[in-house]
Amino acid sequence: MGVDGVYARTALYSEIVERLEAYISRQREPGAEIMRFPPVMSRKHLEKSGYLKSFPNLLGCVCALHGSEASIRAAVEKADSGGDWTLAATSSDLVLSPAACYPVYPIAASRGQLPRGGLQFDIEADVFRHEPSRSLDRLQSFRMREFVRIGSPQEILDFRENWMARAPRLTAELSLPCTIDVANDPFFGRVGQVMAVSQRQQALKYELLIRYHPAASPTACMSFNYHRDHFGQVWGIRDDKGDLAHTGCVAFGIDRLAVALFAIHGLDLQKWPAVTKAALAL
Repeated sequence: MGVDGVYARTALYSEIVERLEAYISRQREPGAEIMRFPPVMSRKHLEKSGYLKSFPNLLGCVCALHGSEASIRAAVEKADSGGDWTLAATSSDLVLSPAACYPVYPIAASRGQLPRGGLQFDIEADVFRHEPSRSLDRLQSFRMREFVRIGSPQEILDFRENWMARAPRLTAELSLPCTIDVANDPFFGRVGQVMAVSQRQQALKYELLIRYHPAASPTACMSFNYHRDHFGQVWGIRDDKGDLAHTGCVAFGIDRLAVALFAIHGLDLQKWPAVTKAALAL
């Protein structure tokens, strides 16, 4: 679409995405609350969450033309004469969501102390990360699905361990060969390098990796994350005992999984493995 990492979706691709979404929905835990978020979120909420400090290079801010009719028209006329109208644009109170789960934590906090057993959410959003690339496993705009758990430390660890055990069985049904390995987020700068090492040492993040073809570098298509009490501290979320809540999530890279299906099985759906066609109801 004229910019690296931004693609239109064909009917065939969209069909597989919809069937993949339905397959993931069938894995949802009973009682999970379903929420769908827009591709934008509160700038203040994201700043408070700490994303700006950890990943400033990936963030996209929504800017707009503000001011009087005359000033806005002047910016438009500048574009007509070959000038740069964006110089007149200033930031709004919105940013592009960098991950689906960020809006859910202030929502959970607004409800007060957690009920016994904590909270579970099934959430999704189209998200953005400023990583221009021509590689199909690194889009700038992509769909992210997450199952989020908020509760006690043990509840979060149990949630993550359960999903790390389940995930290979799911990818086996999709006939996608995978491995799971410890990982780290792409923290920014020299301080970020220290944070990445700490994250690995504490085993706070694991990724499910798939090779699109035998010679390819593995692509992270799912992640299993333990945030400890970070969001509990930021938003003042407390469990039923009054202690700071811990949070965790399992994230599905919908577009990466869809690309993996086509890369490994081809474009002719009728030639896909029987077990995969059954899983996706093809």
